[in-house]
Amino acid sequence: MSAVAHARVVEHLQRLRLGFVAERLDAVLAEAARHDPTYLDFLDDLLRQEVAAKQRKRIAMGVQIAHFPSVKTLDDFDFKFQPALDHRLVRELATGRFIALAENVLLFGPPGVGKTHLAIALGRAAVETGHSVLFTSATALLVALAKAETEGQLADRLLFYSKPKLLIIDELGYLPFERRSAHLFFQLVARRYERGSLLITTNQLVTQWGTVFSDEVLAAAILDRLLHHSHTLMIQGESYRLKQKRKAGLLGQASPAAPSRGALAGGAGSR
Repeated sequence: MSAVAHARVVEHLQRLRLGFVAERLDAVLAEAARHDPTYLDFLDDLLRQEVAAKQRKRIAMGVQIAHFPSVKTLDDFDFKFQPALDHRLVRELATGRFIALAENVLLFGPPGVGKTHLAIALGRAAVETGHSVLFTSATALLVALAKAETEGQLADRLLFYSKPKLLIIDELGYLPFERRSAHLFFQLVARRYERGSLLITTNQLVTQWGTVFSDEVLAAAILDRLLHHSHTLMIQGESYRLKQKRKAGLLGQASPAAPSRGALAGGAGSR
């Protein structure tokens, strides 16, 4: 290939936004010269490399936008340590079909059993399947909404939290909400109802949400929308952190068994 033709091909590739191939053109040509593929196989491999590069870039950008607090995947999750967890439901949720249907996921369990790990892993899987995701803690969410309300920008902030196809709210219930914060949370849930998916991790039974939200009626209204189209996951095991301390001889025997599935969900199941 002449220098002029080489430059022209690079220019065309860049105009077509095939940047990965444009940058690796010499390596691609050298590889083709070694293996002498058919024209169709060469084109197939060329396009495959470009598509794979764009997919990697899209996922990296989606992960960055999601603001995950750490890198977690389902492959890293120790399902053997949490045998009561519904593995098949987790794998089904990882396909992202629940997001296409604007369904919610509620992940119940005591502290330290891997709820946040699963939430991040499912969020990352959602990014990989082409969905927009945003991760936030319940505390950070309510602080942001309260600040926006004070500054007269609540509508914009609610719109911001309504845009992602999947909004992950971590650690709901660790601290009780003030009544005004509970109303702000209700507004967000109502805005996303049947429009976008929520994935919520919580250590509280749904029967205790009236205390969490400082209002039984408001809690019922929130739960009504969350549970209407939902899947529930229960983790009923020992804390990973306590397990490590026990291995180190810092603790005694394992704690009593966690509450049953029905007690945690208040009778709610996958829907």
